[in-house]
Amino acid sequence: MTLLLGLSLTFQVTRGEQVETFYGLIVFTYAITIGYAVALRVTTTSEALVRLAWVQIGIDFLLETVLIARTGGIESPFLVLYVISVTLASLVPRRKVGLLTASSCVILLGLLTNLQLYGLTEAWGWLPRTRLSAPETLQTFGVHSLAFLVVGFLSGLLTEQLQRADSSLKEKEQGLSRLQVFHENIVRSISSGVFTADEEGRITSFNPAAQEATGHNFAQVQGRPWRDVFNWHPDRPLDVQDEGAAHLRFEVECTRADGSRLVLGMTLSPLQECGKTMGMVGVFKDLTQIRDLEEEMHRKEWLASLGEMSAGMAHEIRNPLGALAGAMQMLRKDLHADETSQRLMDIAIREATRLDTIITEFLQYARPPALNLAEHDLNKLLADTLDLVQHEARTRSNIRIETKSSREALVGQVDQDQLKQVFWNLAANAFDAMPTGGQLMIATGCRAIDVGGRKGDVIEISFQDTGDGISKKNLDNIFLPFFTTKKQGSGLGLAAVHRIVDLHGGWIKVESKEHEGSRFVVCLPRSGEVGVRLWHEGREPWKRS
Repeated sequence: MTLLLGLSLTFQVTRGEQVETFYGLIVFTYAITIGYAVALRVTTTSEALVRLAWVQIGIDFLLETVLIARTGGIESPFLVLYVISVTLASLVPRRKVGLLTASSCVILLGLLTNLQLYGLTEAWGWLPRTRLSAPETLQTFGVHSLAFLVVGFLSGLLTEQLQRADSSLKEKEQGLSRLQVFHENIVRSISSGVFTADEEGRITSFNPAAQEATGHNFAQVQGRPWRDVFNWHPDRPLDVQDEGAAHLRFEVECTRADGSRLVLGMTLSPLQECGKTMGMVGVFKDLTQIRDLEEEMHRKEWLASLGEMSAGMAHEIRNPLGALAGAMQMLRKDLHADETSQRLMDIAIREATRLDTIITEFLQYARPPALNLAEHDLNKLLADTLDLVQHEARTRSNIRIETKSSREALVGQVDQDQLKQVFWNLAANAFDAMPTGGQLMIATGCRAIDVGGRKGDVIEISFQDTGDGISKKNLDNIFLPFFTTKKQGSGLGLAAVHRIVDLHGGWIKVESKEHEGSRFVVCLPRSGEVGVRLWHEGREPWKRS
């Protein structure tokens, strides 16, 4: 209205004509538009909105009729406003509204045409007689009326088609939304971990099972290369577009967010859309517990075979060894033996005794006695062992021992005699690692753990020395029987420690750097009923196949 009336107003002002009607229409239009805006804010129901639309359309027709009457009637240049109103009225959600409003326009225009043609209002000076002849007036009226009806029909038809298309689109959107939600629910509910990656290998989705298995939430892995997240770096880069890479299956060992061991069985497939590869989808399963159980089973099978072998070895070696040692004792009593013979017999007796000790240690390792479990305070057991440890330290050079015990009682189901043996062996091993002296720190404590849904309290006893440390190549072998780097060692001390701790349902964590020292931590569950067995908390240095 501002554009149309403003231009006409400017045009007529330049011609020196009176334009009071234009001023009135502009002011009234602005005022009623403000009323429409207020009414639109307080109107909420669909029925009320339709009624408000009809009120606006009716008032628009009346204003347009007044404007047309004041600007020449059938000769008015504003007859086109009827077309605009008919088109907009077709948007009202009712059938055949376009034809209805077009018919109203024809009636209003016919009324003005008759009044103007016969000069019925000419005396009032409000609607002057038309300058067109009667045939020209009727022709103009017919053309405009036909235009109104055609526009009304086509607008109504297009509106109905638009409404049907809109309804169909809404139904399809709802169906697509339901399908999308259904697929998302499937991905979220599946027990296997699922992730997707783009063409550059960056993660774009991570389902809840994947988050639970890895300990990473989606925000932590979004946009990161999936190879870095799962620590998979093969010699040959993977290209999912290769035919051979489709449905690639492999096993990968990585770490959870808390640093614990994680073994995954993974399947990778190309992610395609319209026949074009858009990335990849990975499905994986947590195999950590299965692999841990397999390793434990293999170890126990090997130990069972070792026990059978040890029984035969005890019979075949110890009896002849005892006879040999007895014979050497008798020969040693021979007074006619010279000094050299006496020295050689002493060496033979000493080595026979040493060999008997090694066999005894090996038998204890291979066939340990049954555990005599009872509730004991590990702080007290450690204090009892420290008396012997302190005495041994005084026989070494420059050895200092410091202790840091937990203030609370560390009560657990343990065999006190065998656990004292563990403490003694670890302390002796630390002393051997510090031939020129150093410090041994012994500390106790308790912590709560929650890995893979398994929870429990774990008692920790740590032995930290400042000795030579362990090289990386030897770190995986230190608990194997007969493995030693010492000149006088049997290689059964740490093996026995590992065996006893394993029988208690615990594990040992080892941290070591060459020339910086080592830290051995004995981890024991506070209660055997908890069943917490976290082999994957720190990969066991036991890789016997």
